[in-house]
Amino acid sequence: EVQLQASGGGLEQAGGSLRLSCAVSGFVLDDYSIAWFRQAPGKEREGVSCIVRRDGNTLYANSVKGRFTISSDNAKNTVYLQMDNLKPEDTAVYYCAGDLHPMACNSATSFSLSYDYWGQGTLVTVSS
Repeated sequence: EVQLQASGGGLEQAGGSLRLSCAVSGFVLDDYSIAWFRQAPGKEREGVSCIVRRDGNTLYANSVKGRFTISSDNAKNTVYLQMDNLKPEDTAVYYCAGDLHPMACNSATSFSLSYDYWGQGTLVTVSS
């Protein structure tokens, strides 16, 4: 059974940093991608960043490019989202998700594919 456990959210001031973690378990093969999505109150869910477990390729939404960094510690089966220079508009519930589709984390599909596995959300609040 695939399980994803997100953690690390909290309250931070604008300009500050937070690191989210996603503990991943249950994938039999390493041909999967992990993505971070977020959903702000009253808004649709949006893709933030993703990483391909096997080759480390990454993708970022334009709104976070240059501020957020996704990484994977394969030995710990954990994916991180380092969020720097936080802005109030980054306030949202952040979810990590996983999928086996080879195009799940690809600039051609750009978070449009439906991820099969989801963790619970972790709330990030950025005050101005």
